[in-house]
Amino acid sequence: MTTIARVETFLVAPRWLFVRVETESGIVGWGEATCEGRSETVRTAVEQLGELLIGRDALRIEDHWQVMTKGSFYRGGPILASAVSGLDQALWDIAGKRYGAPVHQLLGGPVRDRIRVYGWVGGDEPSEVRDHIAEQVAAGLTAVKMNASGRMSPIASVAELDGVVQRVAAAREVLGDERDVAVDFHGRFTLANARRVAPLLEPYRPLFLEEPVVPENSHLIGDFVRSTTTPVSTGERLYSRQEFLPVLQAGIAVAQPDLSHAGGISEVRRIAALAEVYDVQLAPHCPLGPLALAACLQIGFATPNYLIQEQSIGIHYNLGVEVLDYVLDTTPLIFVDGHIERLTAPGLGIEIDEQAVRAADKRGHAWRSPTFRHPDGSYAEW
Repeated sequence: MTTIARVETFLVAPRWLFVRVETESGIVGWGEATCEGRSETVRTAVEQLGELLIGRDALRIEDHWQVMTKGSFYRGGPILASAVSGLDQALWDIAGKRYGAPVHQLLGGPVRDRIRVYGWVGGDEPSEVRDHIAEQVAAGLTAVKMNASGRMSPIASVAELDGVVQRVAAAREVLGDERDVAVDFHGRFTLANARRVAPLLEPYRPLFLEEPVVPENSHLIGDFVRSTTTPVSTGERLYSRQEFLPVLQAGIAVAQPDLSHAGGISEVRRIAALAEVYDVQLAPHCPLGPLALAACLQIGFATPNYLIQEQSIGIHYNLGVEVLDYVLDTTPLIFVDGHIERLTAPGLGIEIDEQAVRAADKRGHAWRSPTFRHPDGSYAEW
């Protein structure tokens, strides 16, 4: 029987929310509903949505997705979408385990045997950037992503603009022509600043320029796309096909839905298909835990327009806890020539250390998004 008997959540360091769904026959599915800085709120949403699942057949994944997303008058947004995402991942994990196949087989089978991955690098100064990139290269990666800047003035100074260029130049110096660097504007730039700095970065040939404007200003992204020859990406704070449609129509080159925010495997699969219509590649956002990463990879192995995968193994801000600490067998997530090989185990393809997760939940976490201000005291995008 695949009747759902129990839904549990686990708030684990450094900032993640895991979801566990168990059937009456004992099949357990795991998902990740992390919403950075708001996971306690998402936890409540998961508990409420779980009421709709108890006693139902876990294999009716699409029906559950429809009910969870459309079964109430108020819909969407990061909290509800993240809760749905974690539950959806767990249901797909159960389905794979029930049929003895990895999720990508249930999505139509693999279209590739490995997925290229990239890692984050920190550093405020060019010398720090060089050191951090060298570490990622030594770890076997062929691509990295970096923030373009910290906080930015609404109209940037020459020093601020030069700082962006110098850091990207330092990255290119270390990476050479055979490796890639993506540059994340992180929504910290006004449109004026983004349009001003983009041409200055073109000589360094970034893989893409990410989130040049905040998501609520998606109507402006077309202006930015037309100001540069560098591919433009966005999407980590867009939560549905409907929210992706305008930026696809505006001409972005890379869509970046988050498997823990954008409706899980079910909805991201549809976002990928919509993106393909616009000749847009997929590079899911994933600075999160092992379950989110595994869910991304399962989509990637079955999706033709898949460019590259973000991951946070060894990332500088996961202090005290590592992504792989909650995984019993880390072998499937080892980097091989800058890639992760196709996962072959049933479900999401990784096995969670439930004992470690339950112990971590008892300790909990209270991670919050940082806030920044300009020198004059006004709020700055982080």
